[in-house]
Amino acid sequence: MIAAYLLNPASPNRELKDICLEHLGAVLPGGKEELPAKAHCIMQLSRLLDEKLKLFEQDRLFYDVELPLVQVLADMETEGVAVDKNQLEAMSLQLGRSIENLAGEIYRLAGQEFNINSPKQLGKILFEELKLPVIKKTKTGYSTDAAVLDELAAAHEIAAKILEYRQFMKLKSTYTDGLAALINPGTGRLHTTFHQTVTATGRLSSAEPNLQNIPIRLEFGRLIRKVFIPRSKEHLLLSADYSQIELRILAHVSGDPVLINAFRNGEDIHTRTAAEVFGVLPEEVTREMRGKAKAVNFGIVYGLSDYGLSKDIKVTRSEARRYIDNYFARYAGVKTYIDRVVREAREKGYVTTLLNRRRYLPDLFSPNRTVRNFGERTAMNTPIQGSAADVIKLAMVNIRREMVEHGFKAKMILQVHDELIFDSPADEIDRLAELVKRCMENVLVLNVPLVVDIKAGPNWYDVKKIELLGSF
Repeated sequence: MIAAYLLNPASPNRELKDICLEHLGAVLPGGKEELPAKAHCIMQLSRLLDEKLKLFEQDRLFYDVELPLVQVLADMETEGVAVDKNQLEAMSLQLGRSIENLAGEIYRLAGQEFNINSPKQLGKILFEELKLPVIKKTKTGYSTDAAVLDELAAAHEIAAKILEYRQFMKLKSTYTDGLAALINPGTGRLHTTFHQTVTATGRLSSAEPNLQNIPIRLEFGRLIRKVFIPRSKEHLLLSADYSQIELRILAHVSGDPVLINAFRNGEDIHTRTAAEVFGVLPEEVTREMRGKAKAVNFGIVYGLSDYGLSKDIKVTRSEARRYIDNYFARYAGVKTYIDRVVREAREKGYVTTLLNRRRYLPDLFSPNRTVRNFGERTAMNTPIQGSAADVIKLAMVNIRREMVEHGFKAKMILQVHDELIFDSPADEIDRLAELVKRCMENVLVLNVPLVVDIKAGPNWYDVKKIELLGSF
């Protein structure tokens, strides 16, 4: 399954019968012949897929990263994450009260009670009763999606309240109530399932529950991390988070000297970009300038347009265009890299990551301009996001191997994109922190340093930065 995934990450079919058909042209029989036929197919596939991986120079990615990662993820799933059930119930009650209060405010602003969860009734209140401007329509009536409400928030307080109400409803149903229902009664823990063969970029995904999208924008969403605790009172959680890994990979693959120097000198990259884009000294950069520069930095990696940036940071389209032009004028190496990666993707039909993970991009050849543009953005972003996935996966494999070698009692329990979470006895924390930081920062040699922030605490929310003494 994993070998077939590496050879064609976009394929939606991962069953043995699909892989047999795709690579052997064989249809699996049913009945009493099914089992021996499956065994025969697996034997043939193991040889054939091994040859294909070598042909595409993906054998190192398969044998050094993806295959050993299977065991790492199995251990993490079995271990699970301990949860403070009482805290979860208290948060659910608190959210329930907040939702009731918000509903009351919405009714007051609307001048009547109605079903806030009904788009039809909500549309009637907003556009017929309150006469707010209609931004877009759907087949069934007025659109009341998040983008519409976001735009209306400037015109009327009710739109902002509805957005807040929806966010709180989502937090309650998906997290405080949803997580409680998934706690294993035998272990008292959440046992998520990590999917290794789902995303086209190589990132892991997690399900039942999805622990990779615990919200961080709303403070109440962040507070949900408080319920994730160590498995005993003598333990602490340790969090290890790559700092700006995608921008560091961009500096490495683009070879841009300004970006590389900024990272080598340990500068705040968003402040540096703000100084470059706004033409001021770094010490003159305001918080607002830094915020805009941050949006530009991350937007560039995702092929953000002037229109997209203008919506994100709420400036005019021409102003957003000026920011992007200034960025490319100062980071010319990034512009050259983006142009090159799109051109090479058109020539080859695919892009690759640092460890030779491939992603095929048929969208680049679509007659539809919107689809083609999406293909170009994917070509820009996949080598960066996919390389970040490669880096943390290889780090996970190396960390687990060393933890076993040195007899650690600590366990790796979660991976959330660029962050790893460990459940560790308090007396192992310092040694574990040293090991994890060393493995993560030295996993690959890049033109810029990889930097990892290490924190520890009694739960996932209250982790505090720890300074390391000496080396393990």
